[in-house]
Amino acid sequence: MQRIVILTGAGLSAESGLGTFRDKDGLWTKYDLEDVATPEGFARNPALVHDFYNARRANCLQAQPNPAHHALARLQQAWPDQVTLVTQNVDDLLERAGAASVIHMHGELTRALCGACAHRWAAPAEMAPNDPCPACSAPKTRPDIVWFGEFPYYMDRIEAALAQADMFVAIGTSGNVYPAAGFVQEATLAGAQTLELNLEPSATASLFDAAQFGPASQVVPDWVSEILRAAAQ
Repeated sequence: MQRIVILTGAGLSAESGLGTFRDKDGLWTKYDLEDVATPEGFARNPALVHDFYNARRANCLQAQPNPAHHALARLQQAWPDQVTLVTQNVDDLLERAGAASVIHMHGELTRALCGACAHRWAAPAEMAPNDPCPACSAPKTRPDIVWFGEFPYYMDRIEAALAQADMFVAIGTSGNVYPAAGFVQEATLAGAQTLELNLEPSATASLFDAAQFGPASQVVPDWVSEILRAAAQ
């Protein structure tokens, strides 16, 4: 059988109402990324950053998994070999669809982080700059999100999975954000088949062996059904 590594981006959750960076009139268009998604922005105005992520967290909690999330959970449960799910998304929709051990390389909206002692815990619905850390009491709490200029989480685990992958699939990614945009090249060097499932070709589309385009809620369940059918034969 084949070990599959799947990278998911904002396009996976867009149909659940969680906008991508480039959505017209989306939440991101109302803020400057330098102000709300960098360590420097947080240092300048932590209240603004908390307000932004409180809004994103509320949006996430109201959203529901779409058929693409459910299809990936079904694949992970039914596939006879290992399926590693890596996501650039900070929502928990894959887990709510039934997926397990999802690698959140950019952090999670539902988690909080202490900037003083690095303790992590479940984030409340709303966070504020003076919230004390439950471990050290320092008023240094922040969303457990990887901001621009910070190093993504779990890169050792991801690179190890890519090195052993027989198939690499990127779903709903722009191909513009590194290091994730380079995963297709790592997988190719490891001898894996590569596939892009996306609404439209990404910036790295030419690096994939094959592609299928359309809304994630259609192309992902179709692909999952296809490979599960083939595996059963």
